[in-house]
Amino acid sequence: MCSLAHIHKSFGPVRALQDASLDIEPGQCWGLVGHNGAGKSTLMNVLAGVLPGDQGSIAVDGRVLPAYSTQTAYRHGIRCVFQELSLCLNLSVAENLCVFHPALKSFGWRRKARRLVLEKLDEIFPGHGVAPDRIVGELSITQRQMVEIACAFTVVDAPVRLLILDEPTSSLDAQTAARLTTYIRRRLQDGLSLVFISHMLGEIFDCCNRIAVMRDGRLVLQDEAARLNRESLVQAMGHADQKQIERQAEADGQQVDFDAAPALLETELAPASPVRRLRVARGQVVGLSGLAGQGQTEMLVRLFEQYRGKLRIAFVAGDRARDGNFPLWSILHNLSIRSLPQLSRRGVVDRAREAELGAQWHERIAIRTPDLGNDILSLSGGNQQKVLFARALSSDAELILMDDPMRGVDFGTKVDMYRLIRAEAARGRSFLWYTTENDELEYCDNSYVFYQHQVTLALARHELSEERIIAASFGSTKAAPEAGRRPLKGARA
Repeated sequence: MCSLAHIHKSFGPVRALQDASLDIEPGQCWGLVGHNGAGKSTLMNVLAGVLPGDQGSIAVDGRVLPAYSTQTAYRHGIRCVFQELSLCLNLSVAENLCVFHPALKSFGWRRKARRLVLEKLDEIFPGHGVAPDRIVGELSITQRQMVEIACAFTVVDAPVRLLILDEPTSSLDAQTAARLTTYIRRRLQDGLSLVFISHMLGEIFDCCNRIAVMRDGRLVLQDEAARLNRESLVQAMGHADQKQIERQAEADGQQVDFDAAPALLETELAPASPVRRLRVARGQVVGLSGLAGQGQTEMLVRLFEQYRGKLRIAFVAGDRARDGNFPLWSILHNLSIRSLPQLSRRGVVDRAREAELGAQWHERIAIRTPDLGNDILSLSGGNQQKVLFARALSSDAELILMDDPMRGVDFGTKVDMYRLIRAEAARGRSFLWYTTENDELEYCDNSYVFYQHQVTLALARHELSEERIIAASFGSTKAAPEAGRRPLKGARA
């Protein structure tokens, strides 16, 4: 159906793609994995026509297309859902569908757009709760991701033949992500081709029949999914699989009675909430879980506003494009802004100390850039998220609030971040961490499960189980029976 042959792409001295070739047949779902900055999104941007390749060619149905652009890709049925969501925040959901599909311009286009986008949302994400006349900027990041996916799957004039999904579940909870993968499997049976980029290896094996691994701009492995396993992918990516080792070490570590420790933060919950109090002790990592959009982010924002000025506090945003990045600033200035009071003397920033701070964290969490003076948007999405981590962790904050901070972060970096969070907690720093990945709760000392803006269940780490979390995520406060209870084993990782 579509072939990329010997694609090269450089950005100045950085060689983002080096001789990358990939053949995609009808009914194939290619899983594309690799660390942040490996070239995955760049390769797919070339395929979508967003970026021109420096060398190489793209062929559709055996015919090389010399003048390749987004319009060329669209006419041949190639669509892309981007990692950094590309919706127009000032337009409605239906109006964004018209931006995605310019053919929607005849008389009655608005009514038709409302119907088309609502039908596709209902088909992929039943119970989505998104009205077609809502302004996109008013939606949560989860709802915006659902809208972008629905727009890409919608057929107006040109059929969908190949769909590129770049981290499509990064802002979705496990249940919503499962609905998407179920829909993908149905569409594959109809002959649709997909490229599925994800750092969640469980999802890759769940819905992809072929897998390609990228490292340093090269495709280093291509094979059938049935012939591969997690270990082979991790090895090809160049990461040591330390995840289970890390978890076991934490599980075997010294248990601390946090209930007896003084509270750093304590807040009353809604009177109708089955759990009446949320508490964070000094040196504790507390997780917030449940389906997306159930009040977890609102809780973090409320606590940030309530305790700012009372505690030294930092916030790691999950929606980095809207809430985290200063897009006109350099990487260094984005990293250092939280620490400016400590880097200043008599109101003047000591640039040497700022550069020293940046160099330390550049190396410590491996931000993939040759120069911290580059614009923040020159980084891949995962590397932008590393900068937000570095901003919070390099500060003097005693409490760090994290809103689904691992969104778009590669496997190896996640392992490093988990280790860093636990090390900082051991030094007395506290974390309140909302995550859409249930397996990450195993790194938390206590967890609270949300449903409809209430906390339905509070669990210590040794009480965690997939059944209890799922039940509480849908409003049930009854504990699952011990028999057959499954521990959390990489639910989406």
